[in-house]
Amino acid sequence: MRMILSAAILLSMVGVAAAANPGMIGETSKGKTLTDAKGMTLYVFDKDATDKSNCNGPCAILWPVLMADADDKPTMNWTIVTRDDGSKQWAYKTKPVYTYSKDTNASDVTGDGFNGVWHIATP
Repeated sequence: MRMILSAAILLSMVGVAAAANPGMIGETSKGKTLTDAKGMTLYVFDKDATDKSNCNGPCAILWPVLMADADDKPTMNWTIVTRDDGSKQWAYKTKPVYTYSKDTNASDVTGDGFNGVWHIATP
């Protein structure tokens, strides 16, 4: 009986962990931003459509996507979009999110305003 109860508790904890948000709220020189688990600033791209990433190939090298695992599930404002190559990417309020390869430290915001089409993702 104890093993069954322990297994049930463990499974419920795993379910809670899987439902956790993929991003966090961080503080930068430009105010509150969304960040990945490492504290790196997340960005949105004006050329993306609702639930659709238009940043592929070289763009996705400069702007690495916040990847979702196959078993991840949407939660609250976080959704998952399917990229052109079939991989999964996190989106916040239907906008796919990315980090910027030239940000080197947590809370860097050097990609904000890049080419007038990249912006900090805000909560």
